[in-house]
Amino acid sequence: MLARNAESLYWIGRYVERADDTARILNVSVHQLLEDASVDSDFASRQLLAVLGIPPDDQGELDVWKLTELVAYSKENASSIVGSINSARENTRGAREVVSTELWECLNATWNAVPERQRYARRVGPHSFLSFVEERAAMFAGLADSTMSRDDGWLFLVLGRSVERADMVVRLLLSRVQDKASSPGWVTVLRSAGAQDTYLRTYRGALDAGRVVQFLLRDTLFPRSVFHALRQAEECLDQLDPELHSRTNEKAEALRLLGRARSELEFLRPTDLLEELPRRLNALQSTIRDVGEAVSVQYFHSAPWVAWRGTEVSV
Repeated sequence: MLARNAESLYWIGRYVERADDTARILNVSVHQLLEDASVDSDFASRQLLAVLGIPPDDQGELDVWKLTELVAYSKENASSIVGSINSARENTRGAREVVSTELWECLNATWNAVPERQRYARRVGPHSFLSFVEERAAMFAGLADSTMSRDDGWLFLVLGRSVERADMVVRLLLSRVQDKASSPGWVTVLRSAGAQDTYLRTYRGALDAGRVVQFLLRDTLFPRSVFHALRQAEECLDQLDPELHSRTNEKAEALRLLGRARSELEFLRPTDLLEELPRRLNALQSTIRDVGEAVSVQYFHSAPWVAWRGTEVSV
């Protein structure tokens, strides 16, 4: 596979996952800000922007409407939902020879529907737009699952999705590490990750910060846990480089980083999980960033990580 096509598929997976996760997180935050008058909207908005890595504008105090404009609708912000959809569509357009017609039509129709959905959401509220994004991301995942051969293209798409998913869940947990064990903020984290119902079934309705962290970081069956995402990314790299299975057990840098991060989560004592949690999460986030750079160097370029913005490439 050509390096440019592999890179496009990798970033398509990342951008679609970013749009989906951002829509989930923002949807929960908007409901909280609108329903709970005791919440400081400016502080909560800035906290969410910090989680998503989006710099706040200089328009003074933030409220739910300004937050939605920045996170959901901003075309200037490459990390916004609209920015992610546009980047995913541009990458798909540039790799049409390796992307199924159904996938292209899904992303292209989503992109074309965005302006009308934005206008409607500005009249009735952002929930309709955010739900639309979640539904289209689910459709994209289903079409990818049913129309793509399990070849290198599929592996790069799933690799990008898995790396982005792990990064977003770590960001979510970092936003709540200072909360008390009984804080309702942990419910917000579960809802933002789409994990509330599954968590409640797993732990019989018992809400505890330690269990929430355990579930989102280490659960082996939940597809949005960090452990599951890291293991899936590791399996993709394993299949992309089958020749590395030698007697010396030599590993490429990206695979080595993923294996170490996954092993640390897998063999950590549950009782030690909350100890130095901010340090662990920051180290994990740094590792995920290093994995992205290592994948870029190994498969796409001889230079570190490249970010795609529209049809241009900026280093």
